Parts: sequence; structure tokens; C-alpha cells
Amino acid sequence: MTRFPAVEAFRGGDGLIRVVGHRGARGILPENTLIGFEFAMSTGAHLLEFDVVMTADVVPVITHNHRLHAPTFRDDSGNFLTDEPKVSDVTWEQLQSFDVGRVDVSSAYGRRFPDQARLDGLRVPRLVELLERVKQPRFDAANLMLEIKSDPDFAHDQAYRKTLVSRVVAEIRAAGMQERTLLHSFDWNLLAECQDQAPDFPTSFLTQLPDNDDEVGEDSSKSISPDFSGREHQIPSLVAEAGGSLWCPYVNDVTAETVADAHNLGLVVAVWTVNEPEDIDRMIDFNVDAIVSDYPGRVQGRLEARGYSWT
Repeated sequence: MTRFPAVEAFRGGDGLIRVVGHRGARGILPENTLIGFEFAMSTGAHLLEFDVVMTADVVPVITHNHRLHAPTFRDDSGNFLTDEPKVSDVTWEQLQSFDVGRVDVSSAYGRRFPDQARLDGLRVPRLVELLERVKQPRFDAANLMLEIKSDPDFAHDQAYRKTLVSRVVAEIRAAGMQERTLLHSFDWNLLAECQDQAPDFPTSFLTQLPDNDDEVGEDSSKSISPDFSGREHQIPSLVAEAGGSLWCPYVNDVTAETVADAHNLGLVVAVWTVNEPEDIDRMIDFNVDAIVSDYPGRVQGRLEARGYSWT
């Protein structure tokens, strides 16, 4: 298996488990924002996981859902949205009229993050803006787990999918960040397109088994993921066979046995999204390589208490 520098940045070791800031540090600061990413990196969570979709004018931007997310998007009057247009139907300029600095704590989604700071004037960033920030010398330890979001509406539009991958890859290359970036997705066919267009980039395979509930207020991955029915325990082998370097399973799907299987295949295992102390401890017990969390400081605290390092 090829050893990619970006993969090695996520690999754990004896007394070492990496910490990955999920959408920056979503539990503390507004998600998928430059201030959230800078906060995570400044606290020693040098690994970032985030989501990229494409606007109508073919600009890769960092936001999670395929639609403007009503609990986190406010209009120019300061009101949370009641309608959710698709990101792919608005231009970059139109997207800039929305503020993403707060979460609606009256919503089911917002109630998940009562401690998130309330800020004003934050906009959805372009991918290139984050790449330029991460290139600063003070963040030279940072590496990126870039999830290319697969829109079910374009599942059979090969031209659109090729353009999405090519634009993302081109921006990473232009920034000179190809050795510090993983391409990451639930859509294994999209990852095959990444491998075809950019064989020098490592790929990271996200999974979630269908018997687990979707997270409240978030786009589901289930319509674009492979069907693992009857093959749940074979997933590490399937990732390896598909050319993956990293396996990223859901926290409630992973077991000590599947982690060991993945390691035997040479895969790095980074588990999402691990927020509760008992789940953090369980992942430590399972000997995962990396823990993806909305609360990177909480993970650091549990690792420190148990004698682990994260750098």
C-alpha cells in the first residue's frame, strides 16, 4: 500500500491517537467557518474534517448540506431561513448574502449544540479560502480530510460529478496542498472518480450502517452509500479492495475486531463523530488511529487523562 503523507498525519501509534476537528469545532464555534477552523488548529487539533459542495457558478464552497441549512443560515434581516434553496442553484455572490454565524437553538438541530458561540457576519467560505489559511506557516502541521458531498440529484450526471472532482482537485493543486489533503466521501463511486482523476491523492472511505438513525437536521448519506447488508464485518476488506487508505466508520458501527482487521490491512481508522466521554473512552480502548469530534478539546482531555498524546 502506498504511503501518503496526508494519511500518515492521521495514523496513530503506541500511546498516540490523533484528534480531528469536525467541521472545525462545531460544538464550540459555528461549523464550517474560517474562525472555527482556525480555532481548532490553534488548540492543537491540526487535522480538519469538512464538507465541500459546488455553487451554480461552479465554485467549491464549504458547507454540509446540499441545501442552505435553515437552522444555521440567516437572511439579510437576521432571520433564520424557512425555505432551503439548493447550494447548486445559487451563485457564490448570492450565497454571500447569508450569515452562518449562529445556530437556531429553538430547532431540533440547534438543541444539539447549546454551547456554540453566537457570532455575526460569518459567511460560507470558498474552499480556496481555507486552503490559503492552512498554508500559513503557523498551521504547517495541519492536514485536511475533505469530504466531497455527493448530491443524490446528480447521482447519474457523470459530467457534473467529473466537474465537481476536477474543480476541487484543481484548487488543492493550485494551493500546493495535495500532500496534506485526503479526499473523503460516503459515495464510493465518487471516490473512484477521485482515484481516476487524481491517483496521487489518497482516498478516505466514509461508512454508516443503515440500522443507525440519521443525525438530526443533517443530510443522510444512506442513499449514496453502498449496501453493506450481510457484509458488515467485511467493510475494512472492501475499503482496501477499493483502493482506500483510510476507513472512517460511524462511532456506533465500529468494533475492536473491525479496527484490528483494518489495521491488519494497513488502513488508518478515523471514527466519526465522537462527542460523548464514554464514546471517546471506547474509541481509545478500540485503539483507533484518530477521533473525529465536534469537541476536540474534550477528546484531548480524555486522551491526556489516559496517558495518550495527540501530536
